[in-house]
Amino acid sequence: MARKLFCEISPFTYRLSVEKEILKRHLTDFFQRLHFARQRSDTSLPVVIYRHNSLIRRRLGNVDMQLQENKAVNLALAVTHIDGVLIRPGETFSLWNLVGRTTARRGYKEGLTIAKGRPDKGIGGGMCQLSNLIHWMVLHSELTITEHHHHDGLDLFPDCGRQIPFGTGTSISYNYIDYRVTNNTSNTYQLRLQVDGEYLCGELRALQPLQHTFHIHAENEYFSRENGIIYRNGEVYRDIIDRISGEHIDRQLIRTNHARVMYECPPSIVIREQ
Repeated sequence: MARKLFCEISPFTYRLSVEKEILKRHLTDFFQRLHFARQRSDTSLPVVIYRHNSLIRRRLGNVDMQLQENKAVNLALAVTHIDGVLIRPGETFSLWNLVGRTTARRGYKEGLTIAKGRPDKGIGGGMCQLSNLIHWMVLHSELTITEHHHHDGLDLFPDCGRQIPFGTGTSISYNYIDYRVTNNTSNTYQLRLQVDGEYLCGELRALQPLQHTFHIHAENEYFSRENGIIYRNGEVYRDIIDRISGEHIDRQLIRTNHARVMYECPPSIVIREQ
């Protein structure tokens, strides 16, 4: 029998381990002296780089819809700490540095979380939808992603009106599992975010137009059965195109998916036997 990790002994030791990781991140940030993006402006920068709206209340398998209602509350609270933030040259955007702890005392409710590869619930749940939206917009810019976590090769829920390629999501947990981007350009960027009741709405704006446009798409997508386990496969590419001439500048492989499917596949899905 495998020896338990300290964090697995009890809920208390798990909480203690989490607090240790939170403290380590605070200390690391202090000694690295990163220049975090903190200044916000109510005036939108003139150039829209990319905009996207994400449906808040989605049917995700057998997940309690009350958790989706609570997620709407959590997202509405969180975006107030990010909306209008300027990411100036040399600055790093950190989601948790701006949002802070999502506690009940601050008004956050119990929402959907992912724990050990399974749906769970916790105070402040649903923040991944916020980081997903920001990440999708950042992929259409020249900002540099400096911290990005995935859900460990798992396909947790069947597609329900999917608009963006599978594998472009994020995983976050205060504060040691963060989503961060650094502005290594001479341009200034800005995030505008709001919850309109039905959608989480986002815009990535800039002071100056970009030289390139970006197209993100999936290729070679299929499901496979390997030793009795079903996996979702595919590749996600980012094409870089010259804005003026339309010339294709570069093609980047940004994600290779081989994710274990954690739900019962509908009969309509074709599965390759490996």
